[in-house]
Amino acid sequence: MEDPMYSLQDVIRCDLCETPAPPKHCDICHIRLCEACVGEHLSDQSKDHYIVPFKQRGSIPKCPYHSQKLCLILCKDCNVPICAICSSFGEHVQHRKEDLPKTMAEKKELMRKDLQELEQSIYPKYQEAATNIPVQRADVNKRSQKLTTALDKQGEALHTEIDTIIQGMKSDIDDMDARHIAALDQQEDAINKTSTEIKKVILDLKKLLDTSDVCLVSEYTSRTEEFMSLPFQFQATSLPTFTPQEIHRVQIHQQIGSLSELVITYPVGTLLDEPRILTDIQTEYRYLCSVSCLSDSELWTCGYNDNILKLYNLQGELLKSVQTKSGNEPSDIAVTRSGGLVYADSWDNSINLVSGTQIQRPITLRGWRPLGLCSTSSGDLLVIMDSRDGKETKVVRYSGSMEKQTIQWDNQGDLLYLFGGYLSENRNSDICVADCVADAVVVVSAAGKLRFRYTGPPSTPGESFCPRGITTDSQANILTSDWKNHRVHIIDQDGHFLRFIHICGLQYPKGLCVDSRDNLFVAEEYTGKVKKLQYYK
Repeated sequence: MEDPMYSLQDVIRCDLCETPAPPKHCDICHIRLCEACVGEHLSDQSKDHYIVPFKQRGSIPKCPYHSQKLCLILCKDCNVPICAICSSFGEHVQHRKEDLPKTMAEKKELMRKDLQELEQSIYPKYQEAATNIPVQRADVNKRSQKLTTALDKQGEALHTEIDTIIQGMKSDIDDMDARHIAALDQQEDAINKTSTEIKKVILDLKKLLDTSDVCLVSEYTSRTEEFMSLPFQFQATSLPTFTPQEIHRVQIHQQIGSLSELVITYPVGTLLDEPRILTDIQTEYRYLCSVSCLSDSELWTCGYNDNILKLYNLQGELLKSVQTKSGNEPSDIAVTRSGGLVYADSWDNSINLVSGTQIQRPITLRGWRPLGLCSTSSGDLLVIMDSRDGKETKVVRYSGSMEKQTIQWDNQGDLLYLFGGYLSENRNSDICVADCVADAVVVVSAAGKLRFRYTGPPSTPGESFCPRGITTDSQANILTSDWKNHRVHIIDQDGHFLRFIHICGLQYPKGLCVDSRDNLFVAEEYTGKVKKLQYYK
């Protein structure tokens, strides 16, 4: 019986000698060739030939301008394949060129090496790291439980000590009460006894006054002096009082003990001395204010005097447009962890969620106006808002539509913010606000405790600082746009100045965001451009 595999291969034969399963192919003449017939075919010099392995037939494209020619050359400047004629004449003459088959072979070899490294080395590392995350997360919970148990134990010890002291002081009060009552009882007995005698003297006097017996009257002796002073008269010169001590939170903390800080270190990236522009996207906004990354290649934008939210790709193509629900311009936008778009409407005091073609309004504020938004790593939403009279500003954390936290005052009872337009959550969970009235970046911990205020580099005292947009990167560095000075400040998570981004021709930079590779996107207010910058090596 004939082998079916051989029968299948036997369908394809050499076009010159009909040898089965020919290993070669001429991509120009479109004929199949066995090894023996390759030389004979190439001997025909009346036309061009290009011999490739049979499996790679058709991999070299034909020139769209010279149909009889194959594109065997790669124009590096245009990144397009061209034929020999196009290489010698026309727009590609002065361009850099490479041999296309050689380039393809080198790229294929690079792909094979990359595939091997990705499959055998890189991807397994990511898998191992991913499997460690649940273990580390469980360790966090265990450690937290231990800390909580230790705190509860210390709290119980302090409560026991306080209860013992209070109970002792109550016993002292009972003892003093008993002594005081005993003294009053003694005084009462003496007074009652003397009162009985006085009543007897009074009766005797009345009888004497009614008698005419000279002898009885002559024997009378006055006892009035004897009764002039009350018997057994005591005085409590000092009654017990209680003077409560002022409760000092710091001293209580000292009594309880201290909780060490969580320190998370991140791999240190090297900042470029000269950041460079990778992409320049021209939007349709006259006044551009905010930009937020949907992905590494797609950006949501919004602007002043414009009620349309617009999604662009890196080529500047408009992918999607969404009109605000109220028809008002948005004050800020943010992309959620699930890829939804949230925008703040300061005209009708609402926070709105765009999902597909639907716009929902999960939050409506009363007496407050939303300004800036930030979606956090935990899925919460941070909103900076001011009162309608403009006298107060605060940051509120929401989980869905539920308010979880309000941050407004420092430990001295002073306002943390004068007016904040933009905010961002850092990788260490700090909340960073660009306060454009105080001309400062105000950073608080996740609990709302003030960590620092940044008002510009210490080396430039008195120099103007005009913070507007703000974002953070994977290194926990903070970037803020200095609108008036046409630059971006980079500071670390503790407020130390690192450097400026100011040599990229920035003009009135406003909103900022970074992608997953720490590329910085800068919205220029008056040019309407979004510039993608690389600032790490």
